[in-house]
Amino acid sequence: MSTQTAAPSAVTVRPVAFTRVVRSEWLKLWSLRSTYWALGAALLAMVLMSLLMAVAAAASAESPEFGPGPDGAMVIGVSYYMAQLVIAVLGVLMISGEYSTGMIRSTFAAVPARLPVLAAKAIIIAVVGFVIGVVGVLASYVLTIPMLGDAGGAADLGDPEVLRLVWGTGLYLAAVGLLGLGIGALLRHSAGAIATVLGLILLLPMIVQLAMGPLEWLRDAYPYLPSVAGERIVAVDSAAMAGMGMPELLEPWTGFGVFIAYVAVVHLAAALLLRRRDA
Repeated sequence: MSTQTAAPSAVTVRPVAFTRVVRSEWLKLWSLRSTYWALGAALLAMVLMSLLMAVAAAASAESPEFGPGPDGAMVIGVSYYMAQLVIAVLGVLMISGEYSTGMIRSTFAAVPARLPVLAAKAIIIAVVGFVIGVVGVLASYVLTIPMLGDAGGAADLGDPEVLRLVWGTGLYLAAVGLLGLGIGALLRHSAGAIATVLGLILLLPMIVQLAMGPLEWLRDAYPYLPSVAGERIVAVDSAAMAGMGMPELLEPWTGFGVFIAYVAVVHLAAALLLRRRDA
């Protein structure tokens, strides 16, 4: 008597679609409670910075002997400053956190090509950074309107320069998040990557400012530092900075283009190493 065995059914293996990779990374980001805390802190920091500037503007309006205070554009223009630190750290942790927990092995097992993972994370952090930047600066604008009545009023949203500041805040925070992600992919260690990206954004410009007196060539290099160039999309007029003894800075879109070039180089190096190194 013979026994018949059923032939195993064929299993269809399909390549992982990029849209599914993006969805997976999106779910990973929002499954962490720390994401909500970080983005909430970023929005709060943006609003508080603008409120402090609005208080200074109102105080200057009441006491003109102390000189002119910040105008409406400057009040909302500084809102990005502390938020950029949060977005940079979030960008680092999006990938370095997976290396520290070992989850990156599962991620690369599901997506063996690896580069789609980096691309998906880049899209997500850029979108999150942009939305936080625009929402934060608009919230700052609305909340500071009542405080600027005696200080020349709030910024005119119909002014192209003010619009550049609003959308530029989102673009700058998106680029900062991408920089953090790229450095996190390069170093794969949370503490080291966070120290590196914060050093580039905050510490490096301070060091160059202190050293540019005896070293004249640093004055020429200063406008091309990553954060100095990138901040031109949201910062005050370069002529005002030159009047304070600082080198003349780049034009807004030129400076932002330089910053994007830094981000692109970091991501290119991260992509090359991602393919060559073990997880």
